[in-house]
Amino acid sequence: MEARLNLFRSPLAAKSLKHIASASMAIIKDSTLPSATRDLVLLRVSQINGCGYCTDAHAKDLAHAGESATRVNLVAAWRESTVFTDAERAALELAEQGTRIADAAGGVTDEAWANAAKHYDEEQLAALMVLIALINANNRLGVINRQPGGDYQPGQFGY
Repeated sequence: MEARLNLFRSPLAAKSLKHIASASMAIIKDSTLPSATRDLVLLRVSQINGCGYCTDAHAKDLAHAGESATRVNLVAAWRESTVFTDAERAALELAEQGTRIADAAGGVTDEAWANAAKHYDEEQLAALMVLIALINANNRLGVINRQPGGDYQPGQFGY
């Protein structure tokens, strides 16, 4: 499988991707959202959207950060797993509902938001919202472009 376009060779796409990456870096550098939570959300949203490249990247990033294979492998079945904290579960629920907006009448439920608010402060909730929106954008780029997964190496983009 080959990608339809080399997005880094297109000046417009490269410039746009740079801005998306910059927004993501703000969350990585400036948010107190736990890195494990952030990476679990990135992986789960990528799984839902079927983005092979992003699923590969975020699973490898989690493993590289020291997450167990059990936790990485069970992200797709987090509801039926015992290895995630209540806070992580709340973030994963928010991520799923925020990703499946078209499937859920009304979008993110008040219950999911209230549950997340029990575990995260306003800045962390803002980080979660922006993170969910950004990974959905990245996933859509990857899926539309048929960006294949499998070759990602942790740290290859300098973070």
